[in-house]
Amino acid sequence: MHLGKWLAAATIACWVSLTPWAAGAQTAPPSPPDLSALDAMVMKRMTDAGMVGVGAAIIVDKKLVWMKGYGYADRERGTPFTPATVMNIGSISKTVTGTAMMLAVEEGKLSLDEDINTYLPFKVVNPYFPTVPITLRQLATHTSSISDRWPVYKNTYHYGGDSPVKLGDFLANYFDKGGTDYAEDNFVKHKPGTYREYSNIGAGLAGFIVERAVGEPLNTYTRRRIFAPLKMDDTAWFLSEVKPSKHARLYVSQMDLAIPIEPYGGTTYPDGGVRTSVADLSKLFMMILDNGKLGDVRVLKEGSVRAMRTLQFNASNKPDNVKLDEKNAGLFWESKFNMTRIGHGGMDPGLKTEMLSSLSGDIGVVLFTNTSVDNDGMKHYVALFEDLWKQAEAMKRTRAE
Repeated sequence: MHLGKWLAAATIACWVSLTPWAAGAQTAPPSPPDLSALDAMVMKRMTDAGMVGVGAAIIVDKKLVWMKGYGYADRERGTPFTPATVMNIGSISKTVTGTAMMLAVEEGKLSLDEDINTYLPFKVVNPYFPTVPITLRQLATHTSSISDRWPVYKNTYHYGGDSPVKLGDFLANYFDKGGTDYAEDNFVKHKPGTYREYSNIGAGLAGFIVERAVGEPLNTYTRRRIFAPLKMDDTAWFLSEVKPSKHARLYVSQMDLAIPIEPYGGTTYPDGGVRTSVADLSKLFMMILDNGKLGDVRVLKEGSVRAMRTLQFNASNKPDNVKLDEKNAGLFWESKFNMTRIGHGGMDPGLKTEMLSSLSGDIGVVLFTNTSVDNDGMKHYVALFEDLWKQAEAMKRTRAE
């Protein structure tokens, strides 16, 4: 069957199978939605932004109701982008690190509010506030006072393969006063817990703490405790763990050109190293939205998921630079669009991703592109996300009827 016809048939089948109308009902189920207008809009947004490939999924009431791929996973080879295409997802990876962190908390191996130096072979101390401890909760809400010093952090991207630098070695050099990358500017001049500074290195540190607490590398621990139970069979942390034939090529779009770039890995991989597909990531998303389980498979306890999704900032406890009507955060779980959506996004060379739900969790959208876009292109990406969100709302209304 022609790919486009197959995808259309699969889309309709997915919608019908997940609606609440059972076989033998007194009234006939409604017709599946006409998605031709959505397909046309996606293709227009892609053209306007210069995106090579796109994959997306819609989740309604914790169930997958639609997913589809458009364009190319590898333009030069003519490989189509499908929901099974694997690619880097950038900072959405932090939600996997957060899930692993909460599993370690459940096991009694970590505490969210303990001084992280309890778990480390080197000291992490803000030199401007040397007596104030830094906690995992602060790492997970980006209030730890750790800064991504760009001259150092930019070198954590390793083009051509996985990073040859070990995570622990990098962190020791960054935080130990005798380390080659240590500087007071590795921290902001604000007391831990009082100022929000988004920190990828802080997230990498959280992943390293999980590794030490569970006594297992993060990639194998998450494979055993998260990916395998959820049947996320095409999900991994490192390039070496993914079949090249399944991995998308990444592109940078500028001046109406989409330029392919080398694959890469990151030294601080817990901050953004996951490689997965729209189909696989949707399983993780539904698990979180359904309080720690997917179908009959439970990954996290309900209390752990509530802790992840609970907004941590309030009028009496918030960073000095945060406006509560504009921003809040769970544990590696971020509000977006002025407190109307929550989840996480990702952006790295050659990619832009989003995994966001409504605050109640009744609607969710996953959106991947294997193309990093300029400022004008980003407007089209955001518009595409809004197109998908409106479609999700329409599907929600149809299911309610």
